[in-house]
Amino acid sequence: MKCPQQKKQIIDSKNIFKTIFIDHWDKFKAQKPKYAIDQYEEPVEKMLGCGETFSGYSEHICMHCGRDNIVVPFSCKSCFCLSCSKKYTDDFVSQVSQYLHAGVIYRHIVLTLPEQLRVPFYKNRFNDNLLSALMKKGYECLEDVVSTVKRKSLKIGCIVVVQTHGRSGSYNPHLHIIMTSGGVQEDLDEWSELGYFKYEIIHKKWQYHLLNMVKTFFETKEIDSLVDELWKKYPKGFVANVSKGEVPESYNGLARYLAKYVASPPIAVGRILNYDGETVKYWYKDHQTKSKKVETIDVYTFIGRMVQHIMPKSFQRVRYYGLQATKTFKKWVDVIKAGIKKIGRLVKGAYQVVRPKKYRERYKEISGKDPMICRYCGHEMELLSIWHPKYGILYDAFEELKAGKYGEIELKPEEGREGRCAVRPPSGNVQLPLFAV
Repeated sequence: MKCPQQKKQIIDSKNIFKTIFIDHWDKFKAQKPKYAIDQYEEPVEKMLGCGETFSGYSEHICMHCGRDNIVVPFSCKSCFCLSCSKKYTDDFVSQVSQYLHAGVIYRHIVLTLPEQLRVPFYKNRFNDNLLSALMKKGYECLEDVVSTVKRKSLKIGCIVVVQTHGRSGSYNPHLHIIMTSGGVQEDLDEWSELGYFKYEIIHKKWQYHLLNMVKTFFETKEIDSLVDELWKKYPKGFVANVSKGEVPESYNGLARYLAKYVASPPIAVGRILNYDGETVKYWYKDHQTKSKKVETIDVYTFIGRMVQHIMPKSFQRVRYYGLQATKTFKKWVDVIKAGIKKIGRLVKGAYQVVRPKKYRERYKEISGKDPMICRYCGHEMELLSIWHPKYGILYDAFEELKAGKYGEIELKPEEGREGRCAVRPPSGNVQLPLFAV
């Protein structure tokens, strides 16, 4: 059994990210007023109110014995909140699993930016059109690669995720792409399998597509000079990583494989080693040395590194292109199935749609206990009320009873229990005891 001091340390470690922002967010904005805008204010305020009753809650009570009740505060469901990352991941897996073609092999490609381009991208981080153009260009690049390799024009499918943070928390935009290992020749409605090809072609193609996009987007002499410099400095093209291991074939594995990139916040709470009120100590795995690196920075630098990755409110970090596009997904299903059968691969059933998990299921997974089962009599608890800070009481079981929704109400005082109410349905067959709390 853990002593109270040990329990406090565990609680503090779980809430350390929130504590840092509680202590310094207002002071940080005073020092850097460019962050005092809705793009940053709303996600941070949501995170600070996550799991707090003042942000809204639902209350549940055991209507059998009346001895147990539970208050469930609303979560913020934000990818910036470390506590909600599990919920965010589950929702993402549910979403992606609906748009995967049965029997298709998918490949994971990472397209990165050279260090010299990070500065202009950082300066334009408020312009979501820049990252939108980057995501589309990633898809166009890979479609060009597949068409070049197969020597015919093919439409491929891509699920593109943009991530702006590097392992240290620095601003480092890059794309994680799950692409179909093949494509459809539209004029013939035929599927063509990609097979093996030399990945070096991606490096040169990505350099070509990215630099053309950058030059067109910025249209400045400085960028033109930088583009010319990058052509000379990187004759073999830009870095494009292809996962060495096989991408999972199952719907659940594939969706979660991609989810760890889209749903991961800038830092995991387990990587924060210490916070003393003025500095934050955390670790990350260095790309070059492949070893664990520990860094200690002042608290305002830490907050800046975290919030700089918050996207504009309407920005979609996950986008579907080509054969994966939501509008045309069904159009290509039969063509792809026929093509896969033709090359002799077994077409398994459609990817199962994963239903998002609710609070009750997630709680049971973590604790092994059902939070909605009465601790005293073992009956399932019922919803008593819902309160929202903006809209007030959205649901009140007592008001529903008074309105006669559940039948006639009569007081039935019982020894040791004053004010007990019983609900008598119109049929008169069942009585449900109810206790006010």
